[in-house]
Amino acid sequence: MIYKFKSKAAGDVIMLGPNGDQMLRLLGREPAPRGIFEPAAMPALVAAMEAAIAADEARRAESDDDDGALAARGVSLRQRLWPMIEMMRRAAAAGEPIVWGV
Repeated sequence: MIYKFKSKAAGDVIMLGPNGDQMLRLLGREPAPRGIFEPAAMPALVAAMEAAIAADEARRAESDDDDGALAARGVSLRQRLWPMIEMMRRAAAAGEPIVWGV
């Protein structure tokens, strides 16, 4: 499945199924083909994503062995969630919801 998150306040954000599922679980939601993030909830959702990013970066830093292994481990959680964080900030500022599967 592919997630296409939409809002009137920002361009669309597209995520592959496993990445979208991971993000939704980080936000305390079960993955679903349709849904909505309300503007009032977005600051807390952004904070939850930022906390998950900080934990991921700490975990990655602990396991880095100074020989470039960090770069070889692929895309970080920060890189995957950054577009959604930006979308949520813009949508919250504009008072617009974010929807998917609609």
